[in-house]
Amino acid sequence: MSAVAWTAAGSLAAWLWLLLGQGFFWRTDVRLPPRGTPAPRTRWPEVCVVVPARDEAAMLPESLPSLLAQDYPGRAEVFLVDDGSTDGTGELARALAERHGGLPLTVASPGEPPPGWTGKLWAVRHGIGLARAREPAYLLLTDADIAHAPESLRELVAAAETGGFDLVSQMARLRVRSVWERLVVPAFVYFFAQLYPFRRIGRKGARTAAAAGGCVLLRADAAERARIPEAIRHAVIDDVALARAVRRSGGHIWLGLAERVESVRPYPRLADLWRMVSRSAYAQLRHHPLLLLGTVAGLALVYLAPPVALVAGLTTGDTPAAAMGGLAWLLMTATYLPMLRYYRQPLWPAPLLPGTAFLYLLMTVDSAVQHYRGRGAAWKGRTYARPDSAAEPAPEQR
Repeated sequence: MSAVAWTAAGSLAAWLWLLLGQGFFWRTDVRLPPRGTPAPRTRWPEVCVVVPARDEAAMLPESLPSLLAQDYPGRAEVFLVDDGSTDGTGELARALAERHGGLPLTVASPGEPPPGWTGKLWAVRHGIGLARAREPAYLLLTDADIAHAPESLRELVAAAETGGFDLVSQMARLRVRSVWERLVVPAFVYFFAQLYPFRRIGRKGARTAAAAGGCVLLRADAAERARIPEAIRHAVIDDVALARAVRRSGGHIWLGLAERVESVRPYPRLADLWRMVSRSAYAQLRHHPLLLLGTVAGLALVYLAPPVALVAGLTTGDTPAAAMGGLAWLLMTATYLPMLRYYRQPLWPAPLLPGTAFLYLLMTVDSAVQHYRGRGAAWKGRTYARPDSAAEPAPEQR
């Protein structure tokens, strides 16, 4: 066979393994019990909700009232930690609480983070410290751009109590309205699930660990055992680091797709999505050049080689290359369809996944370039230039 045919064969073998051997990552049915499922309990544990917020005045009117309006049978309280905002985030939060009522709200500010801390985790530390004075059974860590349906907190707690989980996390449904959001956002969640198959995460004793930072319900005693957030204080990808810390301390974790937890943050332009991905992509690779090269090669083999082999095979009459490249592309497209359905999108972007993967490849390379230029992970006016990679535990083998 030709070199193109051998490359197509390698890609097809990779897709057969991904289809059957990677935890059925492409399925989208790992979710909390459906609405209306009764929780067999008479006493509900106390929950404190911690919301780190930096310059989120545009998002709070859509997100904060949904938290204050939680229909939770037990005691719950919200702590919004204003992380040095310059747009009146704290004042707006207080005004929204006065206007909408609902759960009690405390607004606090921890000041600038000390060296070795990311701003978000410094804010989370302050919020957890305030919450611990109430001695809650659970902490809900949620972002300021996440809107929750009224029953969200009740369902999270019921899932944790019934399943015996120390951490229950939901991947919030991201906004998909603009053309670029339709092209990039479902693929973002698809790639994440491919790296961290949800079915594996929920198994006791599994080594795969991940969470989605927008919605994490955490037992308070599990947070203390895992030293959250001190143990992960400089993690740029804090949600995955949090899940790994809880897993290492013996915790049982669960991650799935959300039905009634949604992000309200818009990413209308490609530049917005590019910044979202590139700010942390190289951190995911532990700032290691060899891992970057392996990732680029892997993306090229798995996602780019099938359409190239199909076109090259048809053009040159290389039947094996065309056949294997076409079959690999077909498997790729088929595994992407469930995610598009979950996002209630038309199915026409499914065959375009190789193009989206190429964009992610470029974003990852750009993330590395920014790191070596000393810019690191930049977000909302803060830049984490060269974090100490030894301080953050290396990813466990999956």
